[in-house]
Amino acid sequence: MRILLAHNFYQQSGGEDAVFFAEAALLEQFGHAPLRYVMHNDQIEQLSPLTVAGKTIWNRQVHREIAELVRSQRIDVVHFHNTFPLISPAAYSACHEAGAAVVQTLHNYRMLCPGALLFREGKDCEECLSRTLKMPAIKHKCYRGSLGATAVLTAALAFHHQRGTFENDVDLYITPSESTRSRFIQAGMNLDRVIVKPHFVEPDPGEGPGGKYAVFVGRLSHEKGIATLLAAWKQLGSRVPLKIIGDGPMQSEVVEAAKSDVAIEWLGRRPMPEVYDILGRAAVAIIPSHVRETFGRVAIEAFATGTPVIAAHIGALAELITDRTGATFEPSNANDLAACVEEFLGKPARVRAMRRDCRREFLDHYTGAPNHRQLIDIYHRAIALAAARRGEPQTDYGIELQHDLPLPHNQLG
Repeated sequence: MRILLAHNFYQQSGGEDAVFFAEAALLEQFGHAPLRYVMHNDQIEQLSPLTVAGKTIWNRQVHREIAELVRSQRIDVVHFHNTFPLISPAAYSACHEAGAAVVQTLHNYRMLCPGALLFREGKDCEECLSRTLKMPAIKHKCYRGSLGATAVLTAALAFHHQRGTFENDVDLYITPSESTRSRFIQAGMNLDRVIVKPHFVEPDPGEGPGGKYAVFVGRLSHEKGIATLLAAWKQLGSRVPLKIIGDGPMQSEVVEAAKSDVAIEWLGRRPMPEVYDILGRAAVAIIPSHVRETFGRVAIEAFATGTPVIAAHIGALAELITDRTGATFEPSNANDLAACVEEFLGKPARVRAMRRDCRREFLDHYTGAPNHRQLIDIYHRAIALAAARRGEPQTDYGIELQHDLPLPHNQLG
């Protein structure tokens, strides 16, 4: 099978970039030789706003380049992670025209919401969920607070919804959680075209010894619940040490909190081996996100080291965290988070049992080998669907193509 992986990197590296690298490495580990087609948003600085707007809607150069690549390399399936803004959905059409199947991982809600998060002014927002023309987004300047940029993105989404790009030019979609899948189906996507495949951690970092501190790992931004985290630690005082790993727009607030509270230590960005070591030596990982995360990769990274998780009860986090692997609290409620931490750490025997269960959860569901098998099953099914669309005989790959790849627990109906 000839595989092409396509991704538009963000200016600030994030979870989507990490998944792109991880899946590419996983495929290579299992003997595949995927090609890569990538662009980077640093290129935007060299382009005029009008040029960027045009490329966001339909990048003709990418359409031409990727079609030529698919033909010349006889690509069977193209797996997209992010097309926004420079690759553009034009690439889907190019792949189909050149004879390849198309798979798209839905890392966020950009297809439904110009702000990508279904979140506005501190709370859930689904005003644009089922709209072809997402006018509320323009009214509220949902993309980076910019009327012009939001209007361009809204126009691009309207064009592709009206054209049928998302329906006709993508064979299968991958979501990392059932809660994410349910949102896209609620918005009108064909349920047979959206398959759940969780993320994974590979290689296995190994179980850590645990410890007495809490740790946050992630982007220091409002939607990640940084204000809630800091407010909760004001209530906890110096009773529970907190290590914070990451950087972002709320970095100054975190630095100030660390200066005024001896219990808080800001570590900045750290290489992943060091992150795993810190996670493994923690008593608990905290994920206080306000938004409906499509997955929650930090949670399974913590599980891999045997560390339980306290997370906001929202989105995929509500699926990932059970009473065997941690606890959840009311989103944006610092009082509830502080109480949850105190109760959690007040039961050391329970925490020790959770460490075993977290490790087991990781080994059962989030390692590389089963994820590779699921990914290849999805590619084979996409290839079969693309062949059927072209009226060609379908190839028997000798595998059972699954409609829904099972999540470990808490599947929604």
